[in-house]
Amino acid sequence: MKPRSDILVIGAGIAGISAAAQLAPEAKVTVLEAEPLIGHHSTGRSAAVFIRNYGNATLRALNAASAPFLADPKGISDTSLLSPRGEMLIATDADLPKFEAYLDGSEGLERLSPQQALDLVPILRREAIAAAAIEWDAQDIDVDRMLQGYIRKLRRHRGEIINNAPVQSITRRGGVWTIETPIGEYSAPIVINAAGGWADMVAAMAGVRPLGLRPLRRSAALIPAPEGHDISRWPLFANAGDQWYAKPEAGKLMISPAEEDPVEPHDVWADDMVIAEGLHRFEQAVTIPVTRVEHSWAGMRTFAPDRTPVVGFAADADGFFWLAGQGGYGMQTAPALSQLAADLCLGRLSPLGHAVVDALNPRRAALNFQQG
Repeated sequence: MKPRSDILVIGAGIAGISAAAQLAPEAKVTVLEAEPLIGHHSTGRSAAVFIRNYGNATLRALNAASAPFLADPKGISDTSLLSPRGEMLIATDADLPKFEAYLDGSEGLERLSPQQALDLVPILRREAIAAAAIEWDAQDIDVDRMLQGYIRKLRRHRGEIINNAPVQSITRRGGVWTIETPIGEYSAPIVINAAGGWADMVAAMAGVRPLGLRPLRRSAALIPAPEGHDISRWPLFANAGDQWYAKPEAGKLMISPAEEDPVEPHDVWADDMVIAEGLHRFEQAVTIPVTRVEHSWAGMRTFAPDRTPVVGFAADADGFFWLAGQGGYGMQTAPALSQLAADLCLGRLSPLGHAVVDALNPRRAALNFQQG
């Protein structure tokens, strides 16, 4: 048996690492990670753009709460984690209902004429643009610098990260959780379930009711930059009907089919047919052919049934804390969600307000939780 911690965190993606770092100044924290590397799954494969209007009302509140930290990440980095990018939505006639729904209740979005959209991304096909809008304030997030900053903070306060430690069993006795791994046992009164796509499986192992979390695959491919174009200042540009999106990435163009295919939690990889279909849809919107794919990959985006993250103590097990279901919003909401997790675990009042905290609660009605 290893020395007891105050809090055990399962999962060393951005959710688990950021929460552990926020807790470490006031608690003894140990993070257990199944993989040999930190941030191996969703965190390391994120498109990593801060989009203020991305997600439902609760997620937009979390985006707003995270923005000041991302711009001035005290204790994590000496400089902003953000850099200018912009996000432009392009709608065909068929996409107009979704386009208008996205703009409803949004902040900082500017409608563009088709010509203005072409001025920003010259390869777009003019006749395929029925409407366009841009969020100028959308910005790239430096994922590695953010993750490494949280790791340094955690270790600075004597927190531990244990790699190659997949959970084999979880039991609770005398007010203490004990987690067995291949390299030993770890115990603490509080367990934070930040296991991403595996979060429901972890809960079931602990005798806690799963919440219906669904891991969904999202793929991406890297293609050469269009010949004769400097793409460095192009915004991320996306089909408003969620058919594809494209983003300049290290001198190349990253294209995603924007698919959400249900998968069992595992180290996912891109499906060649899905990539091909997504690239075909992209080609219908632009004037250039896709001649070569240089690299492709995939990651998991795990959602609760109402597509809102789950943050809070379980109703059916003392000391079991959910920090899961971040979906495609994990990087940009991590500052707010990690602070909320720390506040709730330490018994502090959250500045997010009751409406947001209640919307994230694992006991909420949308998860159909039945006590008893």
